[in-house]
Formats: sequence, structure tokens, C-alpha cells
Amino acid sequence: MACTTILVGKDASYDGSTIIARNEDSANGEFNPKRFVVVKPDEQPREYRSVISHLTIDLPDDPLQYTAVPNADLKEGIWGEAGVNEANVAMSATETLTTNERVLGADPFVEYRAARGREGDSDYEPAVPGGIGEEDFLTIVLPYVTTAREGVQRLGDLLKEYGTYEMNGVAFSDADEIWWMETVGGHHWIAKRVPDEAYVTMPNQLGIDEFDLDDALGEQENHMCSEDLVEFIERNHLDLAVESTSPFNPRDAFGSHSDSDHVYNTPRAWVMQRFLNPYDEMWDGPEADHRPDSDDIPWARQPERKVTIEDVKYVLSSHYQGTPFDPYGHLGDEHTRHMYRPIGINRQSQLAVMQIRPYRPQPDRAIQWIAYGSNPFNTLVPFYPNVNETPKYLEDTTTRVTSENFYWENRIIAALCDAAFAETSNAIERYQEKTGAMGHRLIAATDEQVARLGGADEAAAALADAELEAANADGDVEPMDPEDIIDATRNDEVRDILAAANQTMADQLKTETDQLLDTVLYTVSMKMKNGFNRSDN
Repeated sequence: MACTTILVGKDASYDGSTIIARNEDSANGEFNPKRFVVVKPDEQPREYRSVISHLTIDLPDDPLQYTAVPNADLKEGIWGEAGVNEANVAMSATETLTTNERVLGADPFVEYRAARGREGDSDYEPAVPGGIGEEDFLTIVLPYVTTAREGVQRLGDLLKEYGTYEMNGVAFSDADEIWWMETVGGHHWIAKRVPDEAYVTMPNQLGIDEFDLDDALGEQENHMCSEDLVEFIERNHLDLAVESTSPFNPRDAFGSHSDSDHVYNTPRAWVMQRFLNPYDEMWDGPEADHRPDSDDIPWARQPERKVTIEDVKYVLSSHYQGTPFDPYGHLGDEHTRHMYRPIGINRQSQLAVMQIRPYRPQPDRAIQWIAYGSNPFNTLVPFYPNVNETPKYLEDTTTRVTSENFYWENRIIAALCDAAFAETSNAIERYQEKTGAMGHRLIAATDEQVARLGGADEAAAALADAELEAANADGDVEPMDPEDIIDATRNDEVRDILAAANQTMADQLKTETDQLLDTVLYTVSMKMKNGFNRSDN
């Protein structure tokens, strides 16, 4: 799948949270309706069978509860994509990446091969299962890990055993760390810890540009990899450095620098960093430090100011506003306005922004922000993942078009607004601002309600929140072993509060989304070509 990812380290975010976010984009010409669900331990399969690769995997018998955003139509598998588990570990999977012929020649993809001939005949060849991929990753990894590092290691072990049929980029986060993992060929992989003070931008291109192999094969402080990666690189002559240098550059060795990258991938990294670091360098014109087609745009960069949830939504909705490349703009010409692949594109399925807040107690620490459909025309709203059920407005997505669920209502709005962008943009902006503000107010009120469980009145709740905020200066306010985190998040009283907050958010969201649909439908209808200026009365 074609997607875009941004990762924000805890010292780069506005409130000290780790933030991982990704657009899930469907294949060209397809829509994949999405649902937001909670998967309980008794609902998790013990024998997992993938649809695409026909692979069967036995799973452990002690899964954690977790959220996911699976397909409403399961004909191609689950595609869980993004979620948070009971240990407050978040996972986003996957960003489809590019590679090169040298890598695939050395470690080919593990692809499903159908049976050939008729069973019992001498020339019969049985089917051969393929490896694991985006369809599978969240389901077979997230319920079984209690830290971000454990997520990397479990997926690495699965890749070694089963292989993959595609290049993948996967993010894991907990309250302290974010790890970004990239597959290399069919069985190999690398992973790097996102610097706390930095953000990372990832289009559909292998991204890590500096990698310490000694650390990855030693202390693993900030790097991890396949245990035989050095031998794999040397045996297949993959290191392209002119001189023996450190750190190693995986982007040169494992990635691509094709002409299509300069249309499809590098412009997206360029526009995200142009927004988050507008003054650090020159971004426009012939003297620009980095251009949309530059191959050396950094994987990680320290922002010029702290990054907010709204910043994440803005860059993941980008259509090159303020540049000659904006398909809705007035700069440039018809050629430049369709030169580069936008981030905010018509075939977006969902956006998940997972925020782990170290200044909150474990039960309400995690927030999963959700948007459905095309990002320039939708809104991003918060939901607590540590609950026993999700609101029906987001869960009960149908495979048929209807305005009664959040996914399809967003699809309808986007189709209407695209055709009348200038006339509907104010309504979209008001909707996004109003629902975003509602979300932040709901979080504050719900956090206070949770805090009140430990106090006698509102004054005690306010004091508890103040103490938590003050303690955040020293990091995690409630450090716990994973087992204790899981026990804390299973507090039924808190889960009831969080579920009620989620339902309130969904109810308010439906009211505002219905109103937006009314508004844009009227606006676009007034532009119909069969209108007539005389009244029928």
C-alpha cells in the first residue's frame, strides 16, 4: 500500500509524548472501508492464516487486548494497520518501501506459489506459502509485546522464520521510545530508535540514512538488525561507500534512487520538512538546499518548534499548499499542479496518530487519534484505546455507501468538496477546528474525571493533575514494569469512563459531520449546470 509516515520524538512533541502517525492509502482505483475495533484476548486467533500468502502461523496463547483499524471487507485479510495494546505499546504497519535489484537478487521476496497440475499426477507441484506482510503484521505482533523494543525483536524473529513478500516500514512506540524498522529483501531487517529531539518523515521509500552496525550487533542502544546483516552486506557487495566510512548508509545500499522516486516519494519528504523547518534552510527556487527531487533529504531532523497533533494532521493532509505544485492552487500552471504525488490524496483509507503521554497515569495514558478518508477534507479526533468497545459510528463501517457511518460520510464529503474546493474550504476549516477543539476539551475533561477517582472532589483532581504535570519534567510519572502496566490498564472503572468519553466524542462528531455534509451538499448543488434563475413559484 502507498502511505506516508511521520514520527515525533518525545522531546520534539508539544507535550513530551511519543507520537507515531501514518496515512493508510489504498491501491490506485480502490477504496478500502475501515473500522476501528477492540480485539479482546478471546477474539484473537491462536492459529492465524493469511489470505494473500496462504501462510499458517501458530500464535501464543496469552495475547493482550489491542485496538486495530481493519478492513470492513475481509476478502484480502484483516489489515489491522494501527493500534495500541494493554501495555501502552503502539504499532503502525506498514509503510510500503522501495528497494533495488541487488538486494532482491541476494535475498528474494517470499511469494506465494499456487499449486501446479493435478494432485496425484507425476508433474504435480503443491502450493508453496508466501511470507508475511502488511495484511498480517499488526495481528501477529502487537498482542504479544510489552515495549517498543520487543515489537522490533518479535517482528524480526518472524521475518527470519517466514520472510516477507514486500518491503515494509514499521513503527513501534511506548512512553519512552520510538523505533522505526525497515525490511531488507525477503528476510533481513534494520531498526533505528528515533532521536528524542527529532521527527522523522517517511514516504514510500527506504529512509534510514545513517546506521551504526557496531551498536546494532552490540549494545543495541539505538540500532538493531538481523544477526547476519554484516555478512549479508559484504557477501553481496551492497555497501556503496567510496571510502570505508561510519556510519553505514542503508538508503544507498538497500534503497532506490529511481526517476519515479522524484515524482512519488522525495517531494513528500520535502514538503513535510519545508513546513516543520521553514527557516533552517532554503527550500524553494534554483538555489534551494533541498528540492522536491533531492535524494539526500534527511531521515530525521530537529524541528524549529515543538510539533503538535495539528501539525501532524496538517503535513499528512498536504497537497503542496503555497507552492506551484498544489492541484487546488493558483500558482504555477496545469503541468506543475500535477507534477508530484500529494500526501493528502483521494484514496486515503484512514489516518492513525498514536500518542503515548508520559505525564498521565497508565490507564488513560494512550490516545489513538483517527481520521477516515481523504485527509484534506476530513478531521482528526481522539479516542482512548484502553476500553472494552469502540463507538459504532467508527466500528460498524459497511461495504456499501451510506452516510450513517464515519468512513463513508467522509468519502461523500470529500467527493463533493473536491469539485468545489474554493467554495467549500471555509466550511471544511471550520469543521476541522471545531471538532479538533472538541477533542482537546474532551481529553482534558476525561483526564480530570480519571484523576478524580483517586481524590474526594474536583480540588483533589486538580491537585493530582498539577502534580502529574510537574513530575513530567523528570520523565515518566508512573514508571511500571509491563505486567503492572497491563494490570493498571485493566481497571474496569477507568475503562467505563474512557468508553463513555469515546461515545461522547463519536456522538458529537456525527452531529458535526452531518451538518458539514448538509452544508457542502447545498453549496455544490447550487453550482449544478441545470440551474435556472427564475423561480418556479
